[in-house]
Amino acid sequence: MAFSTKSKKSGKTYYLHTKEVKLAGDRKQRIYYFAGTKGKETLDAVPTGYEVFENKRTGLPMLRKKKK
Repeated sequence: MAFSTKSKKSGKTYYLHTKEVKLAGDRKQRIYYFAGTKGKETLDAVPTGYEVFENKRTGLPMLRKKKK
């Protein structure tokens, strides 16, 4: 089942996705993002060491590394 979170501000549901992007110098990096629909890149859980929080101004969910 896809990981989802509901915005407290707008009430919309967002799903966590991941994608590997290619940067300059052929370096690859994995990115995480939230989208309003499910897709083939949807994750089932939050990655280890990360936490979800909501932007206070926009109400959009965001992912960040856990604070120690």
